[in-house]
Amino acid sequence: MFEPTVLLSIAAIVVLLVLSGLFSGSETALTASSRARMHHLEKRGNRKASIVNRLTERKERLIGAILLGNNLVNIFASALATSVLISFFGDAGVAIATLVMTLAILVFAEVLPKTYALRSPDRTALALAPVLGPIVWLLSPFSRGVQLIIRLILRLAGIAVDDLPDSKAAAEEIRGTIALHTSEGAMVKADRDMLDSILDLDEVQVGEIMIHRSNMQIVDADDPPAAIIEQALASSFTRIPLWRDEPEDIIGILHVKDLLRVLAAEQGKTDNIDIAAIAGEPWFVPETTTLREQLNAFRERRSHFALVVDEYGALMGMVTLEDILEEIVGEIVDEHDVAVTGVRSQSDGSYVVDGSVTIRDLNRQFDWDLPDEEASTIAGLLIHEARVIPEVGQLFSFYNFRFEVLGRRKNRLTVIRVKPQLSTRAASDR
Repeated sequence: MFEPTVLLSIAAIVVLLVLSGLFSGSETALTASSRARMHHLEKRGNRKASIVNRLTERKERLIGAILLGNNLVNIFASALATSVLISFFGDAGVAIATLVMTLAILVFAEVLPKTYALRSPDRTALALAPVLGPIVWLLSPFSRGVQLIIRLILRLAGIAVDDLPDSKAAAEEIRGTIALHTSEGAMVKADRDMLDSILDLDEVQVGEIMIHRSNMQIVDADDPPAAIIEQALASSFTRIPLWRDEPEDIIGILHVKDLLRVLAAEQGKTDNIDIAAIAGEPWFVPETTTLREQLNAFRERRSHFALVVDEYGALMGMVTLEDILEEIVGEIVDEHDVAVTGVRSQSDGSYVVDGSVTIRDLNRQFDWDLPDEEASTIAGLLIHEARVIPEVGQLFSFYNFRFEVLGRRKNRLTVIRVKPQLSTRAASDR
């Protein structure tokens, strides 16, 4: 029979291994738990979630206390095991204790609790946080001393320890989470595209999504009122720019509702209607304005329409609130919109694309990775890479895509065939 002291030592070793497993599982669960979910649970009144958030707010103190406690119980358990086994096997007990405790700590105090914590980190963190909180508080004076020593050593080594995190880190973390859930099938592509577009509002400029001036529907303010009214009623738009002297000289924005109100007051007579007086003041914005800035400006001015100009003040195009919303949620078509099919898939795996289709739309629709830093449309990208205005029939290959010019009108590329190609690595794999 074992002596009482031996039984007590064995019981203490078991308890210490349980504590070691608690520390190891807590470390994994608290570092792997979802901060967003814990914040949401705390807002809903979950007390355990608030403890988790308090613990993870100061990760240095948390990790220091956990490692300190974990090492204390592991060393103490190993010392007790060595003492017990020496009493049975003499000097050989040291080697036996080393082998037994290494195996016990590895299985029961490291791999087992960490594996369980990784399988359900949020649930494990919520369960262990109330227990770990007092322990971290108790060990915090010792962990602070350890942190001071570590910071001193890092400073002596020339490593900064007080740098603030990158301002884009949160956005990149969200992007990574979205991409991960999409690849695992937990999120549909349409939802991913919408969330990515919201994150891109600070990076995309209105010049990249605007309607080019060549595609704008504008009306000559010097036309007879009856002709202007006829053009306005035939249009699918409610806001129409008015120009005078030359098409790029916009003097006002005619709202069809205002026009109909005046027309009703005149009982349908158009002779006395001053179209220019009805039109509102045009609003010009730089092409470098980001979508977030423009969206906020639309809200502040309670306006839905703006004209886009370049650095020299020349008219580049127009942007509407609907254009920005479509950048987030995708194409919005109402009963008055004219459906335009800018991309047509072919049986050979290629796509016939209108030159005005934006690179962002193609990347979002087909998960391509064409660059959009130098050009916003597929025609602009082809011209930028070719360094010339290509002729119909010319072929180009870059970015693992094959481009063929199918249509050109003056200096504009109107239709392009785009075919994804296998990369060199993928081709060699086959």
